[in-house]
Amino acid sequence: MVVDALMHALSMAFVMGWEILWPLILGFALSAVVQAVVSHREMVRLLPDDRPRSIGMALALGAASSSCSYAAVALARSIFRKGASFTAAMAFEIASTNLVLELSIIMLVLLGWQFTLAEFVGAPIMVALLVLLFRTFLKPQLVDDARRQADRGLVGRMEGHAEMDMSVAEGGSLWQRITSDRGLTAISHYFVMDWAAVWLDIAGGLLISGALAAWVPQQFWQSFFLIDHPLLATIWGPIVGPLVAVISFVCSVGNIPLAAVLWNGGISFGGVIAFIFADLIVLPVLNIYRKYYGLKMAAFLLVTFYAAMAGAALIVELAFGALGLIPSERRAKVVEASLTWNYTTWLNLIFLALAAMLIWRFVRTGGSHMLRMMNAPAQESHRAA
Repeated sequence: MVVDALMHALSMAFVMGWEILWPLILGFALSAVVQAVVSHREMVRLLPDDRPRSIGMALALGAASSSCSYAAVALARSIFRKGASFTAAMAFEIASTNLVLELSIIMLVLLGWQFTLAEFVGAPIMVALLVLLFRTFLKPQLVDDARRQADRGLVGRMEGHAEMDMSVAEGGSLWQRITSDRGLTAISHYFVMDWAAVWLDIAGGLLISGALAAWVPQQFWQSFFLIDHPLLATIWGPIVGPLVAVISFVCSVGNIPLAAVLWNGGISFGGVIAFIFADLIVLPVLNIYRKYYGLKMAAFLLVTFYAAMAGAALIVELAFGALGLIPSERRAKVVEASLTWNYTTWLNLIFLALAAMLIWRFVRTGGSHMLRMMNAPAQESHRAA
């Protein structure tokens, strides 16, 4: 019985992984192209304060970066240490894990266009709420204490990955830079290193999702998410969504399969969005905040991030409900998928061939050495690059 249950959960996880394989490869490939032509060098200059222009630039730079939560957190500390606004650095963090291409593609395939649109609408709202909370409650002394702690250089995760800047800023038109030898090499390096940064989160998310889909009865989810009380469920979902994320240990794109399970189980539309938003307050990331900025700032970020995530998700829920954009059926494709010879299989084979070519170029151009530096301290990795 135990073996059967375990095999059922593993098979569910495998099927989910097969269903999202080609969107993952496509998303990471597109993200690698963007990163190859967008430089990190100008970030500090472009993020000097918390004015709308700086915050808007933080959103744009975050959307053009890696989706790895750990790399985003490490890079945010790096630019903060170099003089960027703390508020703008946190806005960059949010954008880099909520507005990136690979996340959007996975959400579109697994959950539908309504959730993808809600993510794009909700992330800027979350940032706006966070800026208001920071302006109201963030004291200069706390920022100064956080900067002193950040300057100690305690190591978190993906320090080297965050510091590596292989972008091609010169060399003709955008197309010429992308297709140049340097551009293709940079794309292959970003592609492989982004995969290496998040594969544990993706695998963890798939395993947890498979276990929950196979073992937890629908009645439990329906009771827990108050499905019989629509008004209360609308409020409860955005409140409980981030709390579920905090204890799941899964971040980045790895939490999308789990979001699909929660949606099918009965969590509200806003609850799904709040859950996806909350990848920056999972327990491992909170521990990194403690190392980077100190315990007080880590606690401050937990409270303000949570409030902004829940508030933005509730606003999205109410707005999409008023516009009739909330899906009427709870049938996330990934949970009901099965292995068949269909367009998903063909697309997986095509994009696996693309991944193989990028990996081949990565290995041929010295990528293996850089891969070993991904978790090295930022200064050491930067010298190696």
